[in-house]
Amino acid sequence: MDIKQIQNLGSRIKENISKVIVGKEKIIDLITTTVIAGGNVLLEDVPGTGKTVLAKTLAKSISADFKRVQFTPDLLPSDLTGINFYNQKIGEFVLRKGPVFTNILLADEINRATPRTQSSLLECMEEKQVTIDGETYKLGEFFFIIATQNPVEIQGTFPLPEAQLDRFTMMINMGYPTVEEGKRIFRRFIEGNPLEELKEVCSLSEIRDAQKSFNKVFVHEEIQQYMLNIADSTLKYEGIILGVSPRGSLALLKSCQAYAALSGREFVTPEDVKKLSPYVLGHRIILKDSLRIKGVKGSNIIAKILEETAVPTEDWKVKL
Repeated sequence: MDIKQIQNLGSRIKENISKVIVGKEKIIDLITTTVIAGGNVLLEDVPGTGKTVLAKTLAKSISADFKRVQFTPDLLPSDLTGINFYNQKIGEFVLRKGPVFTNILLADEINRATPRTQSSLLECMEEKQVTIDGETYKLGEFFFIIATQNPVEIQGTFPLPEAQLDRFTMMINMGYPTVEEGKRIFRRFIEGNPLEELKEVCSLSEIRDAQKSFNKVFVHEEIQQYMLNIADSTLKYEGIILGVSPRGSLALLKSCQAYAALSGREFVTPEDVKKLSPYVLGHRIILKDSLRIKGVKGSNIIAKILEETAVPTEDWKVKL
């Protein structure tokens, strides 16, 4: 699949999702980028902003297996991964596969599950496999987790540990719609639910082809150094306890390549890095309590680091 085909694929997905979701074009671009980059995404915002609807709309746009799990405090790891049970008819243990054996998994309100249950997804998210009773099973070629969480409620929730957050390629806030967007939502939903009539617009094989092809996008050495300088600044920045790991730097690299491909470009620009860094790196840093008490978020610090980091000026189309 060439760059133009990847761009066309992204346009079809975006147009289809926009039939249901109003005024979230930028967020749709970010989620599509994460899908092509082979990562996972965490949607965070207050209840009722369309997190679950967006996740369902994305899943319905792709011809792939889809499962949803409503996370609760009593959810067990085996409820996600599966369990071996004794089948009396055949006289042996049989694996009953859990919902992680799918292509797209919606982990709804993921922070309502206990840390033990949350940790059962770590292997799935990073290595695309799951271990049950000492035996490892490979997941499908395409496996994507889109999780949602509500940052407002405290009772009955368990904050995601840093190791879990680091597995999410991007963390995105939905945000409230404007009044004009609210009117468009009313007009769209007043006579029914457009999600029920939504049709798939791409096949699973197309997504897999795009995932195998996007890394052809050229990344100039100066751009690579720019990304590394940003990540390195998080290790020295006053107010940051824990900076961006190599996994985070690689996630930024792959996200920028996928974003460029979806934009129809064969090369990454500094603007791509600037646009994606707050979403890819913001949730990967741990801030001191003095900053968190003031309401400062990781994305705010990344934005400041971007302002202070020298931007390279080269012809990004020229390959070394």
